[in-house]
Amino acid sequence: MKATIVTIGDEILIGQIVDTNSGFIAKSLDKIGVEINEMISISDDKKHILDTFAVLQNKVDLVIITGGLGPTKDDITKKTFCDYFDDELIVDQKVLAHVTQLIEGFYKRTITQINKDQALVPSKCTVLHNQVGTAPGMWMKKENTVFISLPGVPYEMKYVVEHEIIPKVVREYKRPYIIHKTILTYGQGESMVAERIEDWENNLPEFIKLAYLPAPGRVRLRLSARGTDKEKLEAAIEENVNTLDAIIHDIIVGFDDDETLEVVVGKMLTKQNKTISTAESCTGGKIAAVLTSVSGASKYFKGSVVSYATEVKIDVLGIPESLIKENSVVSREVVSAMALNVKNMMKTDYAIATTGNAGPSKGDSNAEVGTVFIALATPSEVIVEEFNFGQPREKVIDRAVIKSLELLQKEILKNVQ
Repeated sequence: MKATIVTIGDEILIGQIVDTNSGFIAKSLDKIGVEINEMISISDDKKHILDTFAVLQNKVDLVIITGGLGPTKDDITKKTFCDYFDDELIVDQKVLAHVTQLIEGFYKRTITQINKDQALVPSKCTVLHNQVGTAPGMWMKKENTVFISLPGVPYEMKYVVEHEIIPKVVREYKRPYIIHKTILTYGQGESMVAERIEDWENNLPEFIKLAYLPAPGRVRLRLSARGTDKEKLEAAIEENVNTLDAIIHDIIVGFDDDETLEVVVGKMLTKQNKTISTAESCTGGKIAAVLTSVSGASKYFKGSVVSYATEVKIDVLGIPESLIKENSVVSREVVSAMALNVKNMMKTDYAIATTGNAGPSKGDSNAEVGTVFIALATPSEVIVEEFNFGQPREKVIDRAVIKSLELLQKEILKNVQ
């Protein structure tokens, strides 16, 4: 079963907003065995929309459209649906009752005609109820293709996908199984990982595909198996993952698409009932931001001092001015003191500290641009590592964040029984 995702909106085409809807829809459909054929972004233009529909007609089983369902005049998807399906708009009383309750009951406003018009839907469509917004989804079939229109507001789109579309597709269509397994590796680049696993990759079954998904400091290896026998697929994936683990066990840190290093570290800290804090200079609070992006981070993350300026290191973190003058603000000695002092200040088990020259200028230090010192204060010692991440500035900061979490993860692993 194949699907195409179409996003409608000039704001996407000019870069005013980033399309996140397509990724969510694709991931949701993939989980139930629907293959995504392509993703398309088009303008808010009636002819463009109609031409796109015509091209996709009978090419795929599902066409999922997001956007163009708002109450304003530039949202034209419903009228275009009527043109394509030779239909007319009618008032759906269930939708109207919901819109009225939402506007008058929840928002405490008098409902207007523009609000009531949200209840207008093509007479031939199956309405997809939107419990969290005013714009309903629409399901219409022509020949061999189903066209599904969704609201563009992300949380509304997600509700309709999860509560309406996925259950309906599962009920009405027979689909193959698609099994994914993602192995998260840290510390080696794509080419080095590929070289280490070349023989293993060459011996994968034909129904299992491998994709390399590199990012700074890490490579995700995604195995995808497709077929009609779910148990066979799962067994084959498990067998090949175990073989891979034996080959590159030293760099594997997780086995799930959602298990980024910050998630892995968070789980480790939670399991061991340990806490962490950060004192950041060149990373500007990004380590703290990454750690706290994980749901439940309050169990283990206590706080951070973003000591970007030298005087903050002295006045807030209590770093002796003499230590800075003697060794430079970008030094092993200063970063070690930063980690230890924030650990004591926050009363945590671990603390990460960074100081460096992210560039393009050297700031308060003579250290080479790209130089970063990372310190990890543990319950028993302070570990310090020095790196040079080169340029540009964004790369230096990102690599410093990743290396900080790697350092933490390796240290926690020492205490895993």
